[in-house]
Amino acid sequence: MPARAYWQGQIRLALVSIPVEIYSATKSGASVAFKQIHEPSGKPIHYEKVVTGVGPVDTDEIMKGYEVSKGEFVLLEQDEIDAVKLQSKKTLELTQFVDADEIPVLYYEKPYFVVPADDLAEEAFIVLREALRRTKKVGLGQLAMRGRKYVVSLKPCGRGMVLETLRYADEVNKAQSYFREIPDAKPDSELLDLAEALIDKKSAAFDPQEFHDRYVDALKDLIERKRKTKGKVIEEVDDDTPAKSSNVVDLMAALKKSMEKSGGSAAKAAPAKKPAAKKAPAKRAPAKKRA
Repeated sequence: MPARAYWQGQIRLALVSIPVEIYSATKSGASVAFKQIHEPSGKPIHYEKVVTGVGPVDTDEIMKGYEVSKGEFVLLEQDEIDAVKLQSKKTLELTQFVDADEIPVLYYEKPYFVVPADDLAEEAFIVLREALRRTKKVGLGQLAMRGRKYVVSLKPCGRGMVLETLRYADEVNKAQSYFREIPDAKPDSELLDLAEALIDKKSAAFDPQEFHDRYVDALKDLIERKRKTKGKVIEEVDDDTPAKSSNVVDLMAALKKSMEKSGGSAAKAAPAKKPAAKKAPAKRAPAKKRA
């Protein structure tokens, strides 16, 4: 367990207080960061604070400003900003409980692990965890951390619990403005059967180890090869790059081909269309007798 908790305090449910510690549940170690380098000297490039028409300025002359209208700013001292920050209260009071599926996925922001602070807190911690699990509810409350007040949710996770910060309503865009132009039409039943069969064929338990950031892996490989060769690495051109497809896609053929690749039978997945009834041959007119 990490040596330092992100937050320490207590979860309060009515008259019950549970001492807990919160640890960050995620990390950003997968990304590859770059710096701008001056090639002739091999040294990193620094940035100067520059004002248009004035030139470089000292950091002591810089203030924070909020633009109230174009070109008009309200200037604030750092002390004034710090005075507005909320003090981190050491209590998370659970004020409401909702079904887990009632919270849209857009509102979830960042997860944290929650563990009991000591042995004395374990019993009450386990009771709350199992009560949430049995009722299939998520606890909601507000928590002050790092000078800001967050809406948070609390739910069971294995032997512990997970606290997730939630976005406020004004931080989430309305989906209707983006989905309005999508037609509300019913799909072809045969295409839908094929799509459902393909989903069933590829369904499996979630395993995060199955997924890798190929871009990051390729960047790290390129960096390592350049480090070893100390020179330029020429990438080989992959001849298997798929050609640009036509704009017109035969969806039925694509779904059937996908079923075949995943080991399924497209014929079983979708009902076969009845063959059209054959038309009776037209009667020929009697041949005229020769004179």
